[in-house]
Amino acid sequence: MRIVVCIKQVPDAKNVKLDEKTYTLKREGVESIINPFDMYALEEGLRIKEKMGGTVTVVSMGPPQTESSLREAVSYGADETVLLSHRAFAGADTLATSKTLAHGIRKIGFDLIICGKQAIDGDTAQVGPELAAHLDLPHVSFVRKIREITEQSLTVERLMDDGYDVVRLPFPALMTVVKEINLPRMPSLKGKMRAKKIEVSAWGPAEIGLDDTQAGLTGSPTKVVKVFAPQPRGKRELVEGDPAVQAASLLDRLTDDGILKISK
Repeated sequence: MRIVVCIKQVPDAKNVKLDEKTYTLKREGVESIINPFDMYALEEGLRIKEKMGGTVTVVSMGPPQTESSLREAVSYGADETVLLSHRAFAGADTLATSKTLAHGIRKIGFDLIICGKQAIDGDTAQVGPELAAHLDLPHVSFVRKIREITEQSLTVERLMDDGYDVVRLPFPALMTVVKEINLPRMPSLKGKMRAKKIEVSAWGPAEIGLDDTQAGLTGSPTKVVKVFAPQPRGKRELVEGDPAVQAASLLDRLTDDGILKISK
């Protein structure tokens, strides 16, 4: 089985900073990690390979430094890596990103594509479904468990607000996964050694059948006007004591501030 896992290199959430001029996330000088949700996608791809046989190819679109995340994926057990990187891809929104990934993955070949449900830097959860649309694939989002997998299809549980749906998905297909699906493994020593030596394939527009005018900003209808941090909510105060004392203190504060009026 040919499994393709999409990952994204994102800024570590502990060090997020905004550029004051462009209102976009600062990426230079900020530690980067593999998008946490993509780690669950990678783990599930590796588990399927161990059960069904085949290969796991990890693909990412990003600047040259994204290679470090692809090598990290190899240390966990990925077989091959592909980096889609070119100046024309810079500034791509989800539509342009999914289109570029679709061209790259079509060249790789696949039976199953697995994505994390969303990236922590954008939180759109759009790339996976858009990628399925570009490739004309059946897909299911928010998969929390694989019930059964055969050579022809897999049956999954899709997380919903009030429980879960059971969905059968014929191959080739795409799914996005949530963190409930598994617990990612630790990298192995053998994997780390292999990650240092593996050759990361780097493809630009020409290698995947696009020209510069079909990728990146020229294919991105989304324009970010401004990104800003929300205003602080104001001072918070902790009321201590048992429930009766807390209730009395809260009542006093509400009446003193004129928020609550009690008729006597």
